[in-house]
Amino acid sequence: MSEAPETARTAKRLLRVAGRTYADEAGIRLADTPSSLYRLLVLSVLLSARIRSGIAVAAARELFAAGCRTPRRMLDASWQDRVDALGRGHYVRYDESTATTLGKGAEFLTEEYRSDLRRMAKRADGDVAALRRLLCEVPGIGAVGADIFCREVQDVWPWVRPYLDRKARKGAERVGLPGDVDSLASLVKDADLGRFAAALVRVSLDAALAKEVTG
Repeated sequence: MSEAPETARTAKRLLRVAGRTYADEAGIRLADTPSSLYRLLVLSVLLSARIRSGIAVAAARELFAAGCRTPRRMLDASWQDRVDALGRGHYVRYDESTATTLGKGAEFLTEEYRSDLRRMAKRADGDVAALRRLLCEVPGIGAVGADIFCREVQDVWPWVRPYLDRKARKGAERVGLPGDVDSLASLVKDADLGRFAAALVRVSLDAALAKEVTG
């Protein structure tokens, strides 16, 4: 059996078994709109903490259900409202500090980008490294959060593609896929790169899931 067909089958199975974006799991219908992009940024803040991804996703869903879907609405909510929403998602180790951070982030985005992350994209001017630097200026977003945002946003910002960072490439290694970005990206359609990146991250974090993919 040649390596190429086996690799293609692994990539296809990976998408089928683990190819759900974290945005989709959090109930975000990702689109190039201010609210959708902001919710993805909030999710990226929550996922970048040292906490299980399922808890971060649940906390994001609670924040959005409480109305915190735009920077303005995040600021309209009280600090206690944010703490309570995070608590309902069991984000309890970081609820108070994260409630503060989300407020600071909303203030920053309101002042710097008039609540529209598409203005950040315009400022980055097609340069993904510049986008990462700008993301890291947002309170609560560091290198990990910037990677999370870029992996997911490539679904609606094609100029970010292919975004397969070190965490994704670690997942590729675990299931026997190539470790370089170009070879990995060639295994799926451009429109599937966001799902593919998420699947690679999921298997990097879950040995049992990786085993399910490799059979």
